[in-house]
Amino acid sequence: MPERTVFFVSDGTGITAETFGNSILAQFAAKPRHVRRPFIDTPDKARHVRAEIDATAEREGCRPIVFVTLVREDVRDILTGDGSAGCKGLVMDMFRTFVEPLEEEFGVKSNHRVGRFSDISRSQEYSDRIEAINFSLAHDDGQSARNLEQADVILLGVSRSGKTPTSLYLAMQHGIKAANYPLIPEDFERGRLPTPLAPYKRKCFGLTIDPDRLSQIRNERRPGSKYAAVENCRYEVREAEAMMRREGVSWLSSTHKSIEEIATTILRDLRPDRLIY
Repeated sequence: MPERTVFFVSDGTGITAETFGNSILAQFAAKPRHVRRPFIDTPDKARHVRAEIDATAEREGCRPIVFVTLVREDVRDILTGDGSAGCKGLVMDMFRTFVEPLEEEFGVKSNHRVGRFSDISRSQEYSDRIEAINFSLAHDDGQSARNLEQADVILLGVSRSGKTPTSLYLAMQHGIKAANYPLIPEDFERGRLPTPLAPYKRKCFGLTIDPDRLSQIRNERRPGSKYAAVENCRYEVREAEAMMRREGVSWLSSTHKSIEEIATTILRDLRPDRLIY
């Protein structure tokens, strides 16, 4: 496949266009160059982006792919217009593809709001998400056992098994208060969950990982250490999995799963209500 560039053009942050576009592009064995152009909310800005897209088409000898989420019609038409009126890219217009058919189906006009995050100061959902992020940061890596009764989920696992990124993803994307707690050799010697977690076993969810992969990750942090030695990683993973089995804690391997997949599994198993909103 020839070199290609993909543009994500939005009157807001561009996150929606990029997330949707990347989901589509993942179906193809290609790694195009990504260009995000946020806050394109005036005709003048749109003309600058059109010039950039056209220059890219000339340079690469093929049409750039352009995902757009633009509400204002006069701005959108500068990129999507027919023939010479539009840009020289293949434009995927999410507004006309999805919003306009829904307006017809619902029998009402959309509010044509520019930007995904308008009026965030009045959004309870946004406030809950910020609170969840603060909670997850305060309860990262077992640094605090206070207020664990407020946790929606407590992630368990050996060091570097993916607990922190999963906790923050749950907080940022789903407003989930996620604590995470490392399982260490002292816990394995005691043969039971850390004492602060015992009253909240039903909230616990475990992450494990392939020991060889864990050794690679740890060696990036502490090369040549006992902490990163593959024999030690095998011991910790084996003991952690055995403990979670004994305690009846559900767990999965993070080795070949994305954070999104892990988070969705946790929500399905522990907080299915969060999958309905």
